Amino acid sequence: MKKSLCVLTSMAAGISLLCGCGQNADSADLTPVRLNEVVHSVFYAPQYVAQELGFFEDEGLDVSVTVGNGADKSMTALLSDSADIALLGTEAGLYVYNEGKENCPKAFLQLTQRAGNFLVSREEEPDFQWDDVKGKSIIGGRLGGMPELVLEYILRENGIMPNEDMEIINNIDFSSTAGAFTGDLGDYTVEFEPTATTLEQNGAGHIVASLGEASGYLPYTVYMANDIYLKEHPDVLEAFTRAIYRAQRWTAEHTPEEIAKVILPQFPDSDLETLTTIITRYQKQDTWKKDPLFSEEGFTLIQDIMEQGGELESRVPFSDFVINNFAESAVAE
Repeated sequence: MKKSLCVLTSMAAGISLLCGCGQNADSADLTPVRLNEVVHSVFYAPQYVAQELGFFEDEGLDVSVTVGNGADKSMTALLSDSADIALLGTEAGLYVYNEGKENCPKAFLQLTQRAGNFLVSREEEPDFQWDDVKGKSIIGGRLGGMPELVLEYILRENGIMPNEDMEIINNIDFSSTAGAFTGDLGDYTVEFEPTATTLEQNGAGHIVASLGEASGYLPYTVYMANDIYLKEHPDVLEAFTRAIYRAQRWTAEHTPEEIAKVILPQFPDSDLETLTTIITRYQKQDTWKKDPLFSEEGFTLIQDIMEQGGELESRVPFSDFVINNFAESAVAE
């Protein structure tokens, strides 16, 4: 089912407030939690499972969700106390840590373990190899952001020097990359879902590679909270982690179509067939963690990627940045 460009854009960036739909407890008895997610994407399906099946309410939480539309904006929401918890890229927290800010946010729960974006070509390329981008242009991401860093890492791993052997276009806002590509800018574009699939459905492009498969396992998206919130509200974070862990297990145990049916209300401009296609692709590449534990091996890789991209001032100790207590407790129950 084809979607117009305006619908495509609204799916990526137009949802500003989304609330959990479970009705398992009186809202007056629930603890309010303000969650800011970096973007609204099927990439975060387990979170929407928790919202739609009432897992947060079962844990005594009333979770309201706002969308940052950028890791920098989600981090700003966390630092300005506009959010209690943020779902965003690990790199945003590492930047803040290296700035030496007080009340530095820490990661306490890992949601995704692969990059969730895809390389979309103008042409069908069934035998695509990364060498094929030489001499071409790719619409990338914000400089210093994880999507851009992972793209550059993959290129270098394949012997391709960014902006020497090919061009990366970085001056397009996240919400406008698909529109720019449709408007004939770039030979390729890097897109998250559901935008990548929508471009394909519209005949505007073809998904030729997964950046998640090409880059390996890494803590691409994690939940963070400020140090003060971590110390003052451990019960809330324990409950939040239990709800997400329950959703992670539920997601791992159900088919793409079953997951799509549950999270469809989160994507009113989509349809069951499209969501099933996207979720199938994400499940096949092992996108979602099956437990909330933050991987130290992945933490090392993500710092390698940032260091290679010239964006990491100094290495951050795992024990200074990651709080696995809540995850360990949830898994042990």
